[in-house]
Amino acid sequence: MALSRSARLGTLATAAVSFLVIAAAPAPTHGAPGIGDPYFPDLGNGGFDALHYDLSVAYAPDTGRLDGRTTLTARATQNLSSFDLDLQQLDVSGVEVDGRRAEFTRTGDELVITPRHSLARGRHFRVTVTYGGVPQPLSGPIVFGSKYGWMKTADGVFVACEPNAASTWFPSSDHPSDKATYDIRIKAPAGLTGVSNGRLVSTYDKGGSTYTHWRESKPMATYLATATIGKFDVRTGRTPGGIPIYVAIDPVLKNSNKVDVYAVTAAATDYWSKVFGPYPFEETGAIVDDMPEAGFSLEVQSKPAYSAVRNETTIVHELAHQWFGDSVSVARWKDIWLNEGFATYAQWLWAEHQGARSAHDSFLADYNSVPATSSFWKTEVADPQRDTMFASAVYDRGAMTLQMLRERIGDKAFFTLLPAWTRLHRYGNADTADFIRLAERVSGQQLGDLFDTWLFTTGKPAL
Repeated sequence: MALSRSARLGTLATAAVSFLVIAAAPAPTHGAPGIGDPYFPDLGNGGFDALHYDLSVAYAPDTGRLDGRTTLTARATQNLSSFDLDLQQLDVSGVEVDGRRAEFTRTGDELVITPRHSLARGRHFRVTVTYGGVPQPLSGPIVFGSKYGWMKTADGVFVACEPNAASTWFPSSDHPSDKATYDIRIKAPAGLTGVSNGRLVSTYDKGGSTYTHWRESKPMATYLATATIGKFDVRTGRTPGGIPIYVAIDPVLKNSNKVDVYAVTAAATDYWSKVFGPYPFEETGAIVDDMPEAGFSLEVQSKPAYSAVRNETTIVHELAHQWFGDSVSVARWKDIWLNEGFATYAQWLWAEHQGARSAHDSFLADYNSVPATSSFWKTEVADPQRDTMFASAVYDRGAMTLQMLRERIGDKAFFTLLPAWTRLHRYGNADTADFIRLAERVSGQQLGDLFDTWLFTTGKPAL
């Protein structure tokens, strides 16, 4: 059939448009090795969004060897020719993308993966990494000079990874801005218990080993994942408010604790649910392990991990993080005061709730105890720098900022603001600018001067 001149021109025009559309599609390129966090430029990965991790780890405490298999389900955010995962120390024996063997190389702490075929933007894909080795804890000035990450204990391992140690035990996009859900399967010698995030799906013994399967169905930052293994006395139940609770305590410490971990965890979870908004996860709890080398605790999502429980204040602090840090996570590490300042202020609120001391008096006690000449006042809380990101000012001056805000806008607005913040950014990420905007919207006040004074300026502010 012959076409008219106008039809031929229309066909040519359509073909030209199609050519332009095809020509405009970007060629596949390599995903960035990091998200560009100023404190940790190579943490996280560009080019994809992590959706779900399925981790299987087998640990032998006698040798310290870890063997693992991680399957990450992700969505490509660009046309990908290759991409990175963060992985420190461990040796990789094989990589598959969507069930087909993929090429891989190592560049420092980056695992560079090249699938057989490029991945189109928007496509969901699965990458499986098989690996093993003897993971070592990290150390340095960041976490109070303490060791952190994968830490061997007398009977197993204590795993607490903030800020950059998750990639010492599984390949990941190791930055809090790239949250995902998790299935974590732990194989340990019989007689030991593997404890992780979320709820226990199954546990059984077979062939001289104990297998546990945990599921965290809510988005979680990598540093909050754990696979702590050891001998534990476990107590389960529900808080008075009905929230499932799981507390595992090393029997070595059980009789030395001066505080009832189970009771305080239950009470604080219920109280924060009233003050901060509904509890964001399926289960609350605690892991208490005999780890004297750690000297710190971590707000592991759904089950804070304690190297030892020193007092009730430690528990209420870590549980407050379930809202401030875990459910609402920082977009960049420089905003860490949004985690630590809020959890420290929660300690003041708990004392107020208990009738011990008002938050105002707690503020004055801290403020008056630090002279103006102290280096404490030299930290810029809104950007404390990487090696001092956990400086005491981030905790205490961050809490002072919140008390000043409360006194400026009044209790009604302040206690409207806190649950509004956790509701607005639930399971997501936020930064200091987001909090300031919300505080101004809720209060109807301009608050730039207050935040400039307490967060962005060094020196001891005048009251």
